[in-house]
Amino acid sequence: MAYQNNPPVASRLTQSITASLLALGVVFAILIAAKTSSGAMQFHAIILIASFLIGIIAIFNLGGRINDGDHQPSPAGVYYNNTVVKYGVVASAFWGIAGFIVGDFLAWELAFPVLNFDLPWTNFGRLRPLHTSAVIFAFGGNVLIATSFYVVQRTCKARLAGEIAPWFVFWGYQLFIVLAATGYLLGITQSKEYAEPEWYVDIWLTIVWVTYLLVFLGTLWRRKEPHIYVANWFYLAFIVTVAMLHLVNNATIPISLVEPKSYTLFAGVQDALTQWWYGHNAVGFFLTAGFLAIMYYFVPKRAERPIYSYRLSIVHFWSLIFLYIWAGPHHLHYTALPDWAQTLGMTFSVMLWMPSWGGMINGLMTLSGAWDKLRTDPVLKILVVSVAFYGMSTFEGPLMSIKAVNGLSHYTDWTIGHVHSGALGWVAYVSFGALYCLTPWLWGRKGLYSLKLVNMHFWISTVGILLYICAMWVSGIMQGLMWRAYTDLGFLEYSFVETVAAMQPYYIIRAIGGLLFIVGSVVMVYNLWRTILGHTAGEESPENIDNAIASQALGE
Repeated sequence: MAYQNNPPVASRLTQSITASLLALGVVFAILIAAKTSSGAMQFHAIILIASFLIGIIAIFNLGGRINDGDHQPSPAGVYYNNTVVKYGVVASAFWGIAGFIVGDFLAWELAFPVLNFDLPWTNFGRLRPLHTSAVIFAFGGNVLIATSFYVVQRTCKARLAGEIAPWFVFWGYQLFIVLAATGYLLGITQSKEYAEPEWYVDIWLTIVWVTYLLVFLGTLWRRKEPHIYVANWFYLAFIVTVAMLHLVNNATIPISLVEPKSYTLFAGVQDALTQWWYGHNAVGFFLTAGFLAIMYYFVPKRAERPIYSYRLSIVHFWSLIFLYIWAGPHHLHYTALPDWAQTLGMTFSVMLWMPSWGGMINGLMTLSGAWDKLRTDPVLKILVVSVAFYGMSTFEGPLMSIKAVNGLSHYTDWTIGHVHSGALGWVAYVSFGALYCLTPWLWGRKGLYSLKLVNMHFWISTVGILLYICAMWVSGIMQGLMWRAYTDLGFLEYSFVETVAAMQPYYIIRAIGGLLFIVGSVVMVYNLWRTILGHTAGEESPENIDNAIASQALGE
């Protein structure tokens, strides 16, 4: 939609309705704070009261000025909502550093357990979900929200649907992160992998996520382009599927509306199957489909080349959609789950290998005719290496799903190595590439503060990743072999303590690798901050990169 004078503003009616709903939330939170016997839930109620009151004040104080940063229309005449995307970029960088630091502290804690300091808030059981949620949902989620808001506007030549709704999605999601994180530290958890938040936090996330879906669909609806670009299909699949997974996996009955504890509607094998149907599809859609959307937009943009094969992108999309849904049972080999279901999970996991590599080839071959840019543009190098890590992880996953291999690898550090080759090499690197692209584009800078710092970040982090995953691969294989080693009399050859002691050197290497990854990320944040301030390092930057960045800054 084109606007002649100024960007649109939120109507008084919209402001009033939003403020009324937030006021209703304040009333409910006050009742919970007054009635609950749980100190932790009371603390959460106070956070909700403060957040909703700040939201009400912001709505009436800012009013139509909520998107004051969107001064200039694009060449297409559209006032893109860039301000909320800017906030998303900053939040992504903040939560990324926080999540990485917690993760590395956990790595050192496993090597030296004395680091738990005998405190309930610093033990591994509470910090581990904090790290997982911080890096996946806080860092990764903010990257996905920010990039999806940016991409859908540019590819549709339409402003984000709603004026308050995108801000509700952003700030509502930050509130979810705070509630979840503090809940883990205080012992409020469902103890479900990737789905630890309790029922009231789940309800809040549902409200935020449905709003996110409506904003995205509304923007697609008002598009000026007849074609829906492939990245938007991946974003939409990620948003819809995560909503479905969240609702089913978190179907619980609370013991009381003023108590944090709840009980799942499923039990036993059904609960385990539901959990891993959710858990692996969190990987398949949150950590794969969503970030593939980033790949399909930012790699062609940065390389200034069209996607290698549009037809292959379609095959890639529909294959992942159909196959990933069935892969979850490979987490339940050698359990009470029926053998046919285990085999089904293994079969579909193995089948996933080919379309995943098809997507990898599509991303890499986009550089056809532009391979020379890898020498001059370290941002593109990070994006391309992320695609290579995607290929490696999506080979290792199907391999580990095979029952014979799974018997050696599952529940060992090999799994940890696999997870982090995907998380650090694929998810984090493609996110870093997107943040490097978005920062100068959004703030209207000619280029990044320093391309040399990008190169430094790449090499420091890459060495860190390789140390991390190689240590875990070796540790995991050794662990699996020690676990199933028997004496001539049929007894286990190694005790649990002996196994743990044997892994300590690898844990130290893993922790050092994680520390290097953090150092690289801090270099990135410094680079982005100086870029936002408009500083330059006085480096000679290739002309084509500068031109591309300048054009993107104008919203082309």
